[in-house]
Amino acid sequence: MSRIRLTTWLAACLVATAAWGEVKIETVRYDHDDSALEGVLAYDDGVAGPRPGVLIVHAWWGRSPQETKVARRLAELGYTAMAIDMFGTGKLTDDPAQAREWATQMYTDRQLARDRLSAALAVLRDQPSVDPSRIAIIGYCFGGAMAFELAYAGAGIDAAVSYHGNPMPPMDRDKPEAKLLILHGANDPLAPMPGIVELVDTLTDTGADVQLTAFGGAQHSFTDPTADTYGIDGVRYDASADQRSWALMRLLFEELWGEPATPLSPDDATPDAAPTATQPLGD
Repeated sequence: MSRIRLTTWLAACLVATAAWGEVKIETVRYDHDDSALEGVLAYDDGVAGPRPGVLIVHAWWGRSPQETKVARRLAELGYTAMAIDMFGTGKLTDDPAQAREWATQMYTDRQLARDRLSAALAVLRDQPSVDPSRIAIIGYCFGGAMAFELAYAGAGIDAAVSYHGNPMPPMDRDKPEAKLLILHGANDPLAPMPGIVELVDTLTDTGADVQLTAFGGAQHSFTDPTADTYGIDGVRYDASADQRSWALMRLLFEELWGEPATPLSPDDATPDAAPTATQPLGD
């Protein structure tokens, strides 16, 4: 094959690949009671048909670019992901006192937290790219506790995953139907292991499907690459725990839903969407 013909063929393939799939990031505005909320939706428009949806709950600082990155990573795997907002549009801080105030409102009024989570769940289920019968929720720090609240609420979701969170026990002794996964730092001083083990014992007594994996040496916020900049004792990024915990979450999702869908390939394209063959310019 001549260089000109090879170059033309590669160019056609690159153009076709760009047209067959791209991760879309969209702002989603919604309301709960008198609060205006703003989430971020991510999905690959090259994946055919509805697919599982994943809610992402932020840490107590508020919804940040970190959750958008997580949403993109999940979309690249073939899911539709939505980074949700628990506090209100624009409520993002680096002040621990302010963050504690916002989070405490949800910790103390658990029905408010569940209702706000349910509002986000309804938005995700209504997306054309989502199969509403296949939903999971993941959360980080404060968000880990919130993820379990939605599971406790009987919302009909498949799984809840807590990353370095401190979930509360259920308000009743009913068995949560969702599969529960706790990914925790064994050296987390902000959510010490004895309390996490006690929670697992309580959930086990209800008959819940719960798994705890503790990462030796890992501290609080071990999935956040910016954690070391906070200047808070016991808060530190751990690359190994970050990678291993992500792999365990993926394993759970594949157990629930099988291998995630992949973007459309050239063979899946309709005749009208297929690239037009380019005539060779000579040997």
